[in-house]
Amino acid sequence: MLTGGRTRAPVELGLETLVGVRPDAGPTAPSPAHRAVLDRCRVPCSVAEVAATTGVPLGVVRVLIGDVVVAGTVQVHGPATAAPPEQGLLARVVDGLRRL
Repeated sequence: MLTGGRTRAPVELGLETLVGVRPDAGPTAPSPAHRAVLDRCRVPCSVAEVAATTGVPLGVVRVLIGDVVVAGTVQVHGPATAAPPEQGLLARVVDGLRRL
């Protein structure tokens, strides 16, 4: 069992939350699953990217990332944000969907 039966992360992590290994983090990980998460987080990425590239279900990844955040190995950089789309683009998307 990767999470010991836990279904909730000890910290709040959205799909778009960016996480990365702390520069001063040691090489230890509590389990091979945690090690896979740490390896993926060497370059900051979103929680969703960790799940997609490791093949571990999203809920499990959230618990694993939460564990290493609490341990101080990984830091949360915050959600990935983008500028809101322009109104013209949204209107074209809606128009295209209506034509389907």
